[in-house]
Amino acid sequence: MISKPFLRLLENSQPPETPPIWLMRQAGRYLPEYRATRETAGGFLDLCYNPALAEEVTLQPIRRYGFDASILFADILLIPQALGQKLWFETGEGPRLTPIMDASTLDGSDIMATLAPVIETVGRLSKSLPAETTLIGFAGAPWTVATYMVAGRGTPDQAPARELAEQQPEAFQAIIDVLVEATIEYLHAQVSAGAEVVQLFESWAGSLTGAAFERWCIEPVAKVVQGLRGRGVSVPIIGFPRAADHDMADYVARTACQILGLDTFADRKSLAANLPKEIILQGNLDPLTLVEGGAKLDAAIDEILQDFEGRRFVFNLGHGIVPQTPPEHVAQLVNRIRKN
Repeated sequence: MISKPFLRLLENSQPPETPPIWLMRQAGRYLPEYRATRETAGGFLDLCYNPALAEEVTLQPIRRYGFDASILFADILLIPQALGQKLWFETGEGPRLTPIMDASTLDGSDIMATLAPVIETVGRLSKSLPAETTLIGFAGAPWTVATYMVAGRGTPDQAPARELAEQQPEAFQAIIDVLVEATIEYLHAQVSAGAEVVQLFESWAGSLTGAAFERWCIEPVAKVVQGLRGRGVSVPIIGFPRAADHDMADYVARTACQILGLDTFADRKSLAANLPKEIILQGNLDPLTLVEGGAKLDAAIDEILQDFEGRRFVFNLGHGIVPQTPPEHVAQLVNRIRKN
């Protein structure tokens, strides 16, 4: 019998009375202990590449709330940096990269030389997490990572990447191909070090539709999953195509992800009623409802539990915890779900 509620969910065909819980960005700026540790580390990248401190911030929300899963503390843009692209963070503004228009400057021959500290963090966590807590590794999906690489920063509509993909599809395909191989290598290393589940964050899936979505979102994720399976990786894989305007049954079937992450505005009732029962769902509380707390939070939690009744699902947010979230509201969420 598997002692971890998250993994047990995948082994059993019937949903448990209480769903497993974890939250995207559960280690982050809303926690005072995280802010103190980050100040000790220096910059954000210093924290990502310091195994002892990255382990510490990953463990902090587990100590506070006893989530059923813990997600590695890292960033989706570490792969571009490992490929040779300059990466830095502007205070209050987010990541910056030197923009690229093709793959000529990318070198995927030894990405693990840069990413080795992250893999060390995974190994440390595999020993320090409570026995009942599942360890989740992750990477950004190729399309999402490529949008930052081409624009050099986050953009409202991912227009630079969309324009390059449309006007110079061969050049953009070369970037995607490099990212697919790097992502396979990176996630394989995470699993080898102890990750028990991995999630692919497709944060900008909503900026593509139709054939473009199929080529740049579905096909690369499918290749990553196939590449991992080809290397003998058998752990569950979570796909999170945020705000995607696509048939989710088709997405899951073609990518072969076992768990489908739902964003805040996904139609839970429709998806729960129409997706095959073997697909495990994850989501999708509005992070701003978590900020508000109180009776509105309780009601939203109850509605999600009701909508997913009879299905296997993982309770999560529809996107990451925002910095202004009161920590006591997260405790309220956990207690409400577990009926404490």
